[in-house]
Amino acid sequence: MKPPKEITNGFIIFIAIAIYFLLMEALGLAHLFYLRFLNILFVFYGVNRTIQMNLIEGKKKFVSNAVSALYTSVVSVFLSIIALVIYSYLQGGDAFVRSLSETFLFGGNPSIDMYSISLLFEGLASSVIVTLMLMLYWNNRFSTD
Repeated sequence: MKPPKEITNGFIIFIAIAIYFLLMEALGLAHLFYLRFLNILFVFYGVNRTIQMNLIEGKKKFVSNAVSALYTSVVSVFLSIIALVIYSYLQGGDAFVRSLSETFLFGGNPSIDMYSISLLFEGLASSVIVTLMLMLYWNNRFSTD
């Protein structure tokens, strides 16, 4: 049995982001915070792929496509957070997260839980924004009935 396209595309987003961040770490570029924002391109790709697949299948309802697109990005957010928690513990726990927070938007000494919850909310917000932007882009292909 084949998994739903939302899960498949969410997994593709997750793998692309994971490879991107591991590559940045290996090249010593992880401290450049502005490179971390480029992961949004992978989210756009995966969510756009889901919408295109829906359109090819003849699914033209606006709301069902929006839910499908949002579900795709939320799957990738949850997979990414789980992977970040595991990777953080493998790299030294809270000390690793503190080194991440020095070059990002956090202040103080966040724990792995605090860092992950913050990134979860940020990821969910970006999921909604990406979904809305792509739904507006594809708007002329949807029916509103």
